[in-house]
Amino acid sequence: MTRYVIDAPTLLHLVERELAVAAHHQLVAPAAIRSEGLELLLHDVRRGKRTEKDARQLHTRMTEVKIRALGDRVSRWTAWKIARDQDWDTLRDAEYLAVTQLQADALVTVDPRLAALADGLVPVQPVENLFE
Repeated sequence: MTRYVIDAPTLLHLVERELAVAAHHQLVAPAAIRSEGLELLLHDVRRGKRTEKDARQLHTRMTEVKIRALGDRVSRWTAWKIARDQDWDTLRDAEYLAVTQLQADALVTVDPRLAALADGLVPVQPVENLFE
């Protein structure tokens, strides 16, 4: 079994395209992933990119994706250390990297910004690896 951390944009990517993760992979993420995904949907609705009905359907699909959500003391403190070491102002990105360091084989993201931040800190794999 391969464990992959995914972020909210990647979760949204999966449910928008109705993509199924291969059964021999496990998804892991910080506990806030679904709230962050819902926040992305809120921004899309406010910008007129999608309807509220579409957002609700995608939110339902996001809740159906099996993800081991972590929010324990060790992962939070590891995120703190990463953010301090990288001189970041928030823990949001650091939480994904911390969970990757502690619980996963690699980070999978469709977000080029997060992939760039992760470079050299954790392994980053393309989204296609989720389906193999």
